[in-house]
Amino acid sequence: MSFRALVMLMMVVITVAAVSNSVYTVKETERAIKLHFGAVTEADVPPGLHFKWPFADEIRKFDARVLTQDSKPARFYTLEKKPLRVDSFAKWRIKDVGRYYTATSGDERRGEQILAQRVNEGLRNQISRRDMHSVVSGERDELMVELKRDLDESMQRDMGVEVIDVRVKQIDLPDEVSAAVYNRMISERQIEARQYRAQGQELALGITADADRQVVVIDANAYKEAEQLRGDGDARSAQVYAKAFSEDAEFYEFYRSINAYTKVFGNKDDLMVIDPNSEFFKYLKSASGQ
Repeated sequence: MSFRALVMLMMVVITVAAVSNSVYTVKETERAIKLHFGAVTEADVPPGLHFKWPFADEIRKFDARVLTQDSKPARFYTLEKKPLRVDSFAKWRIKDVGRYYTATSGDERRGEQILAQRVNEGLRNQISRRDMHSVVSGERDELMVELKRDLDESMQRDMGVEVIDVRVKQIDLPDEVSAAVYNRMISERQIEARQYRAQGQELALGITADADRQVVVIDANAYKEAEQLRGDGDARSAQVYAKAFSEDAEFYEFYRSINAYTKVFGNKDDLMVIDPNSEFFKYLKSASGQ
């Protein structure tokens, strides 16, 4: 190969390299920034095909999609100085790529570390203002809303990062206090159960006493009503007897004597010693009772 051909080949290689180095593309899922000799000249390059000065300009690309920052479980203390082991995660994405590049020097791992530190700091501040019940259940949603709002405000201001959501995956008690807390919870539930049983027994005794009182009242009223009915019946019967006797006294006396004979002599084994001349036998001696 001649010297001229070698020079031409080198020029072609340099031209191809220069052209390839001057053209670049930015995807829809990417955010890009253009640097000219290390200085930022375009803070947010839009998606599409672009040109740059070869060897002088540098393009740094970052993921523009929603990312997940999964923090390691950390220990925090509540208002009453009780420790909690909290596992959380955050959803975030780059909003201002120029500010993000300035804050992290283009190091995505550094950006994730800063975000994780801010999440832990926000959780520490929120949990330290609440007691254990509020953190675990009572004000958990409010805690997440306040944490997300404060974290999003500070991250956009300092790093150009938008915090979309912050969530707590799990809240556990440290091993050294779990047994004591569980035992206390068991004791509280046992006390509550005894109170419920005592209230139930008191209510049962009240119901039983009321039922017994109602039984006595019902029996007394029934007996009263029965005696009144019996008395009314006896009075009515006496009136009927008196009326019948007044209409035909002799027949009434005869009728009562016949009934008395039937009752007295109804059983053959009965034995009665009576004077034959007694008034009791007068209708056996004579039909007229004479």
